[in-house]
Amino acid sequence: MQYQRIQQAMADYAAFLKSGPPSEERLYYWESQRIFHETWDLEAMDFAKMLDQSLQNTQTRRLWNRENYEPKRVMLLFIGMQPDFPRQLFGDLFNETRDVTGRMDRFLFYCDELLQDYRRMHPRSPENSHYHNDDYQMISIYLAFRYPDRYAPYHYEVFRELMIRLGSPDIPQNNDPERYFKVMRTLQGLLNKQEQIPQLHANRINASTLFQGESLLLAFDFACFCTGKP
Repeated sequence: MQYQRIQQAMADYAAFLKSGPPSEERLYYWESQRIFHETWDLEAMDFAKMLDQSLQNTQTRRLWNRENYEPKRVMLLFIGMQPDFPRQLFGDLFNETRDVTGRMDRFLFYCDELLQDYRRMHPRSPENSHYHNDDYQMISIYLAFRYPDRYAPYHYEVFRELMIRLGSPDIPQNNDPERYFKVMRTLQGLLNKQEQIPQLHANRINASTLFQGESLLLAFDFACFCTGKP
């Protein structure tokens, strides 16, 4: 990435944060992150109820429920079918002693297996996807909400376009969430060192409904701003 391009992009982002209501367009991420971070309990007696309560938002459900995209609903179906196995999947996904790419791939693999089991048990069911597909979007949201300072929501097109706009000589040609997370941490550090951005950002997330701790959602929001993607 080219330092001059990063500095110009961050100056433009600071102006964006000053602009008022438009800068609030992705704040629903911070609300969902707060709810998940406060609610998640791997040892909960009623795992389905806990998962349902962890994925909530007063403004929108689009992170886990939109047209042709229902990962939360399908995960609840899996829990109803095999209550203990999804708990183990999340336990492995959130195990920070293991490689993150391996964790994400195992989660994806076993969701594939669970979907096949579900379809065998319900042959007339229309379910043909678990929506935790190899774009890693929903899996990255679980990670970002569980460990706000280490992970950010992953979108390949956002990552690719960001690297182009910031002048990276190594444009990702395929999914590479691990590299993306490293880039987000680097950008987060640079954003926190800017003269205005930390205070401008703090001003817009001062509502008690939003997550207040260190969160790579700031770097993610910057990436979305740079690329013009939601």
